[in-house]
Amino acid sequence: MPLMIGLTGGIGSGKTTAANFFSDLGVDIIDTDVISHELTEPQGGAIAAIREVFTSKFITAEGALKRKEMRGLIFSDSNARQKLEAILHPLIRAEVSHRVELVSSVYGIVVVPLLLETGQYRDLIGRVLVVDCSEHDQIARAMARPGLGEQTVRAIMATQYSREERLQKADDVILNTSDMAHLERQISVLHRKYIALASRS
Repeated sequence: MPLMIGLTGGIGSGKTTAANFFSDLGVDIIDTDVISHELTEPQGGAIAAIREVFTSKFITAEGALKRKEMRGLIFSDSNARQKLEAILHPLIRAEVSHRVELVSSVYGIVVVPLLLETGQYRDLIGRVLVVDCSEHDQIARAMARPGLGEQTVRAIMATQYSREERLQKADDVILNTSDMAHLERQISVLHRKYIALASRS
C-alpha cells in the first residue's frame, strides 16, 4: 500500500482547497465528502437504509437525500446523527479502502473531516495533516457557502475537535491564514517531504 496522508481540519479551514493543490501536483485524492455525496445521490448505496431508518420524508422524489432537512435534524438531535453515521461511515470506509488500492501516485491523500474524531482510518493513514486557521476564519468561510448560517456552522464545529486538539494530534500542519500563494508554498514543501518519506517506506 502506498503512503497515505490523512488530511483533516475543521469546517471552513480549507481542506478542499489544499487537496486541490495536491491534486495539481499529481497526487491521487480520496475525499470522503465526495464519497458521502455519491452514496446519497439518487439511488445511491445509502438511500435504502436512510429511507428505512428516517422514512421517505428525508428522500426526494428523485431518490436522493434531502441534505438541508437532514442537516437540520442531525445537528439538533445527536441520536439522529449517530444513526446516520452508523449507516454512512461503514459504507464510506469500505469505498475508501477500495480506492486506496487503486492509488497510482507516489503517495495518496484521504480527506476526512472527522479523521481524528472517529479514529476509523488509523490503519490506512501514515501521517495526519491538519489544515489550520482561526475559528473566526472558519465561521466566516463556512457561512459563505449556500445554506449555512452561523448557528449551523457553530453546531457543526461543536461535533468536531477544537483547534488545539487537532494541532496536538497533527504530524504536519498547513497554516491557511494568508493568501493562496502562501498555502501553495507550504504544500510544495510537504509534497517533497512526502515523496521522500514514500520512497523510504
